[in-house]
Amino acid sequence: MAINFNGNIIRELSEQTDALLRAIQYGDTLFETIRMFDSEIPFLDRHIHRLKSGLELTGILFPGNWDRTFFETAIQKVATGNARIRWMVWRSPGGLYRPENNAAQFMVTTSPLYSSQYEWPEKPVIIGICQKVRLPVDAFSNIKTLNAPRYIQAGITAQQNGWDDGILLNQYGRICEATSSNIFWWDVDGCLCTPALTEGCVAGIMRDHIILVAQEQGIPVITKDFMPKALDHAVEIFLTNAIRGMVPAVMYGQEMGRFERTKRLFGDIGVFSKNT
Repeated sequence: MAINFNGNIIRELSEQTDALLRAIQYGDTLFETIRMFDSEIPFLDRHIHRLKSGLELTGILFPGNWDRTFFETAIQKVATGNARIRWMVWRSPGGLYRPENNAAQFMVTTSPLYSSQYEWPEKPVIIGICQKVRLPVDAFSNIKTLNAPRYIQAGITAQQNGWDDGILLNQYGRICEATSSNIFWWDVDGCLCTPALTEGCVAGIMRDHIILVAQEQGIPVITKDFMPKALDHAVEIFLTNAIRGMVPAVMYGQEMGRFERTKRLFGDIGVFSKNT
């Protein structure tokens, strides 16, 4: 194999690079973004479950030895303390659109974080609706893959408009999610609202945790389809993911609220949350 890489001719690939080619060429890849707190990984079981479900959907074989101990050991080889961890899995080389080898390959990358807790931000993020792209709704919508051009376009739209993040709509023009987060809001009746998984959003680890915590507290939770106008009447909005926890948000052009309900819920999401 000969490759022209930015003008440099490569005659032979390393074994590791050759294994990565399928991930690059086909995007035949799933990933998990995981947070470590003081060398602990509180939501690891949920990440493993979501990854296993995604591999079953794509037909990539989930190795029999991939239990919690395997994941912890692999992560601890490259990360300690407080870190952002990205666990990528892709199909082994062989075949084109008809794979010849469904064995899993994996890679763990990390970057340091400087807090051992989720922290309440000093100010909310500004968000707006991205009209340029629409997210598809199918069986693959809830898993995390490298199919990211639509999210990148939403990020570019946010940058061009002076927002911190963009909210993506699904193919039906209904609210789906942000570029790397699920979206929640409180309505005027005190209900906690978020798009249903059937609307095409990623099945977020923190999304699931927040719904569970809210239900345990007797907070009404509504998961269904919502049109964008629902955000115009929201009392408080916030974004969620496993790295940042909960982040208050304000629609572009609207006044910033006090986020009292959101901050109370933030304090209840676990020992890794801290109001500052």
